[in-house]
Amino acid sequence: MTIETLKSIIATAQGKTIAVIGDVMLDRFFWGSVSRISPEAPVPVVDVEDESFHLGGAANVANNLKSLGLNPILFGIIGNDLSGEKFIDIANESGINPKGLFKDKDRPTTVKTRIIGNNQHIVRLDREVRTKINTDAEVSILSTFKSDTNISGVIFGDYNKGTISQYLIDEITSYANQKAIPVYVDPKYDNFFAYKNSTFFKPNKKEASTALNKEIKSSEDLINAGKNLMEMLLPKNLLLTLGAKGMMLFESSGEIWHVPTIARHIADVSGAGDTAIATLAAATAGGASAQDAAMLANYASGAVCELPGIVPITPDLLTNAIKKSNNLFLSKVFI
Repeated sequence: MTIETLKSIIATAQGKTIAVIGDVMLDRFFWGSVSRISPEAPVPVVDVEDESFHLGGAANVANNLKSLGLNPILFGIIGNDLSGEKFIDIANESGINPKGLFKDKDRPTTVKTRIIGNNQHIVRLDREVRTKINTDAEVSILSTFKSDTNISGVIFGDYNKGTISQYLIDEITSYANQKAIPVYVDPKYDNFFAYKNSTFFKPNKKEASTALNKEIKSSEDLINAGKNLMEMLLPKNLLLTLGAKGMMLFESSGEIWHVPTIARHIADVSGAGDTAIATLAAATAGGASAQDAAMLANYASGAVCELPGIVPITPDLLTNAIKKSNNLFLSKVFI
């Protein structure tokens, strides 16, 4: 991967429309300081100094796409509440199209509230409903998706919150395959085996191990797990993320590649998976091969891990990551 190749891919991807379908969330932070313990219970008292809101879940995937210069459209569920209004305001301010969002009066907007004291995460409060979405929501999401003729890719951002149903997976994947629109999947456990015939299927090692009910310890275990998932789910490409050990790319041709990592200082791994799936879609939209897309996803997820908080990837961050890599390259796995 060279800087010239990256520039060409990013330039080609500019303005391409990517549909992001999944569980959208509003991340709320209270920032403050702790100097005393409550007299009511042995808990810290946080003197709140600031409050901030950010796009979370599948919306963070969209945020990464926007930072790379693409045009994301969000499809998901929010409540008919103040948090939903706040979510739409932030999406609009961020340049993310929220036209695929369905307001459900019987379901609250998913909100993750984190309380930070003296730069330490003290507690998180979740307000959410995880049951399957209703038929009206499914029909609305599907019809809005099909009404857009400019979509260059589809990302399923699944966080087990109920937005993505078997019906939506089947209908959207079938439609995308008919229209030759690439499909990218960041799975969780509930729908893991529902995602078939995708362009890129990107589970992490733990998700793959749990889904297959097999412990993955050795390189042989890893290769067998990847081959089993390729046979069961029939993706064009399977990208297994391995944390500090990089990634493993399985192609439908039968070739397997190890994507190594570079030594780096890890500040925060939050959002790295969102960055990886967004970069895969952006790179492919920019004409990258599966191997180059996997390389860029690896660079991107590593780069954002060096920064505190949930930070979207940018072309500059990718450029710097490549410059620091000392000609990092894929290595073919021979079996």
